[in-house]
Amino acid sequence: MKHTFLSLLALAVLGAGTAVVAGDGWGSIFDGKTLNGWKSNDEVPGCFTVENGALKVSGGRAHIFYVGPDGYAKFKNFECKAKVMTMAGANSGIYIHTEFQGKGWPSKGYECQVNTSHKDVKKTGGLYAIKDVLNDAPCKDNEWFDYYIKVEGKHIILKINGKVTTDFTEPDNWEPPKGMPGRRLSEGTFALQGHDPKSTTYYKGIFVNPLP
Repeated sequence: MKHTFLSLLALAVLGAGTAVVAGDGWGSIFDGKTLNGWKSNDEVPGCFTVENGALKVSGGRAHIFYVGPDGYAKFKNFECKAKVMTMAGANSGIYIHTEFQGKGWPSKGYECQVNTSHKDVKKTGGLYAIKDVLNDAPCKDNEWFDYYIKVEGKHIILKINGKVTTDFTEPDNWEPPKGMPGRRLSEGTFALQGHDPKSTTYYKGIFVNPLP
């Protein structure tokens, strides 16, 4: 019976788009060696590489989307955790509930901001242009920090190093900011942002736990 339950759990998680299933429901979506399961829009060729077990984002504006083993990864309710490290002046982001887009800033879903020392006052741990962390970042450049994201229903929680930085519930009559009509919860995948030529950010240990 236990074996059957775990097998069903594995199939359920794989169906949600993850690649490796852990016993507690967490699955890895980055293997630390390749970009398998990810698709770049190549606005800046070579912006996404693997270096020392981490996904390196550097070189300019481009986005890489998690598409999963079958190319159709989608998540609705989930927990996501990753280790992130910014270099001086870096700006990046983790998009949720988004979809592949050939160019430009992703129009669908929300951006979980990654910015320790870039001149933009919107810092790491905020929901970009929705509920921002302003001026003082809860992390440091050149140090790995833990980024946690949870979406359940209309509720989003972001944590940096275990501390809640954003707690946002999307209202039933939600009206996104002007010019950002796609900033709303639905379902979709994850994307990592390359922001500008001087930005370098690293991601590793990216895991997702799909929720009911």
